[in-house]
Amino acid sequence: MENVALYNLGCKVNSYEMEVMRQMFREKGYRIVSFDEKADIYIVNTCTVTNIADRKSRQMLHRARQLNPDAVVVAVGCYVQTGREAVEKDPAVDLAVGNNRKKDIVAILEAYLRERKDKTLGGATILDIARTYEYEEMQLKGTAEHTRAYIKIQDGCNQFCSYCAIPYARGRVRSRRQEDILREIRGLAEAGYREAVLTGIHISSYGIDFNGSGRLVELVERIGEIPGLDRIRLGSLEPRIVTPETAKRLAAIPQLCPHFHLSLQSGCDATLKRMNRRYTTGEYYKSVEALREAFHEPAITTDVIVGFPGETEEEFARTKEFLEKVRFYEMHVFKYSRRAGTAAASMPDQVPEPMKAQRSGQLLDMEKQQSEAFRRRYIGRTVEVLLEEERRMEGRTYCIGHTKDYVKVAVDTTERTEKDGIAINGLAEVRVRGFLTDEILM
Repeated sequence: MENVALYNLGCKVNSYEMEVMRQMFREKGYRIVSFDEKADIYIVNTCTVTNIADRKSRQMLHRARQLNPDAVVVAVGCYVQTGREAVEKDPAVDLAVGNNRKKDIVAILEAYLRERKDKTLGGATILDIARTYEYEEMQLKGTAEHTRAYIKIQDGCNQFCSYCAIPYARGRVRSRRQEDILREIRGLAEAGYREAVLTGIHISSYGIDFNGSGRLVELVERIGEIPGLDRIRLGSLEPRIVTPETAKRLAAIPQLCPHFHLSLQSGCDATLKRMNRRYTTGEYYKSVEALREAFHEPAITTDVIVGFPGETEEEFARTKEFLEKVRFYEMHVFKYSRRAGTAAASMPDQVPEPMKAQRSGQLLDMEKQQSEAFRRRYIGRTVEVLLEEERRMEGRTYCIGHTKDYVKVAVDTTERTEKDGIAINGLAEVRVRGFLTDEILM
């Protein structure tokens, strides 16, 4: 029995695909070991969303080679797709497998191992992702986390934002059949999973490649009919799909969590236009208002990029003003990363790194204040918490979980038992007393 070590980089889609790959190796009789151990085979699921992600991907591939010089090192995924020439020349890499071939990873590896004696054997299995139109069907049966499961519902993106390399790594939009999604979630619900998180590269585009019906809201409505599933959570949404009608339909689904990630990137219309984001701040704010009209105090989170080419002090000031107006639960702040091959890479007026860092710091301070203000509203309330893990803090035992709008809560279980209704993977009604740490309410 050969030992396989797997390492994942990047987004929730990558995480989902890594869980399925781990599952496939285990079902074929391979022994899964920690990446830090000496293994016969190392699988690195790479990421290319930023230059840092590229560098981390290379570092993990080289680390695998150092851990066992005789092992087979396999590079998989997005960095393989966008950096093919560099990957194929990298002496640390034996086999490169691109996107839309992950479901075949075991067969590809075993074919390589059978022919390994042939020293002239090529080690690449990479499709032209731009010409790939079929969704790569994978079925997840379980995860390391036994409470919440991430469900991939689509792949690819047609947006071509001027700063982003993902369409080149993931290809065009390819949606998964509703029945395959529903079958997977039914199986997970029967296995005891309480929450399903719908994820993808651009889930707002779900179903655009289908004829007729089958868009995202209809899918969520059908998922809401699955017995035993307590919560449905959505991944990142494009603000343009959130209309008053959409928000009302979503609010009618009892299991749907009022936690919405609406990608923004900039609060300045001129910057949004250069980013090719295809909406204005006015349109974005209408989407926010639609959610706040349909749901009681929904948690709204976002992404913001600082230092995009041409971003002036005035444009940055407009972004800050807009962020103050919306008042998010959480903001993920990123410094612009120049990606070769994208339109933004050749734009004039690239912003110096020290200025990016200074602007990032301002938004992170704002984010901390807004997030704390949102969470403080829970003090004194009774909330439903899905309990996920046990942790020792400050000499006491706590069950850590999340509310439906993804506020983390710690429940003191030092003197409680399951008879009190407090158990991992259980739902508990608890009264919030205050902050335990900067991040956790109890």
